[in-house]
Amino acid sequence: MSGGYDDRDGKIWMDGQLVEWRDAKVHILTHALHYASSVFEGERCYGGTIFKSRQHSERLKKSANLIDFEVPYSVDQIEEAKAEVLQANGLTDAYVRAVAWRGAGPDMGVASARNPVRMAVAAWEWGAYYGDAKTKGAKLDLSKWKRPSPETIPCEAKAAGLYMICTMSKHAAEAKGCSDAMMLDYRGYVAEATGANIFFVKDGEVHTPLPDCFLNGITRQTVLQMLKEKGIPVHERHIMPEELEGFEQCWLTGTAAEVTPVGQIGDFRFEVGAMALDVANSYEQLVRN
Repeated sequence: MSGGYDDRDGKIWMDGQLVEWRDAKVHILTHALHYASSVFEGERCYGGTIFKSRQHSERLKKSANLIDFEVPYSVDQIEEAKAEVLQANGLTDAYVRAVAWRGAGPDMGVASARNPVRMAVAAWEWGAYYGDAKTKGAKLDLSKWKRPSPETIPCEAKAAGLYMICTMSKHAAEAKGCSDAMMLDYRGYVAEATGANIFFVKDGEVHTPLPDCFLNGITRQTVLQMLKEKGIPVHERHIMPEELEGFEQCWLTGTAAEVTPVGQIGDFRFEVGAMALDVANSYEQLVRN
């Protein structure tokens, strides 16, 4: 596929039916466009099977509840919609995007309880999120923006509005020749990258930030289970940024990122080492089983 994401051939599932890709449109006064009343999921399909598809569908509905609306489809119906989209577009290896939002209706202020909730599912071919970083290691900037306190946002929701500072952080990183940025949290602890969780290695053991103010990713949970099965000690804890100097390896996890080794964060450098490569390879095997 080429061209803008609004100008492609194919089908998108929208509000219960398949529509032509170019016809999947919303009104300019859609509430979500003005007030970020939207939640979404990013998923990958490998060989015709979406990895942990049902968990993603369940999280979509949970995210909506956390920002005070109900997705008007059951988990089973969301699963059926994703299957329809993949089949209609002839895709077996693809990225799948499910999104639900408050649409246009009688309300156009902050409150929008009377507006309909809408939903769509799209899918397209999408390669490695960080290009050749899986062999060379991604280069990360240090973001000036921090993940906020859970007292200020529903941090367990995969909600569109929570990504605003991620977009700004990634733009700043790309302007410096980096592929992403690492963010701290409101207390100054290491949190995550803009769209991926982060892991570190020291003396054969893994350290990863405690997800108490950011999304506990499905890929993150998968990798934690993988490390447990490999017998590798894991410490989920608060990590200070100065600790990066003592870590030997680093990698990111996320549906789009999969497992991507990191070679540099700011002035700190890491080896694209055996453990990072082993976890990446093990994850690749797992999702294709």
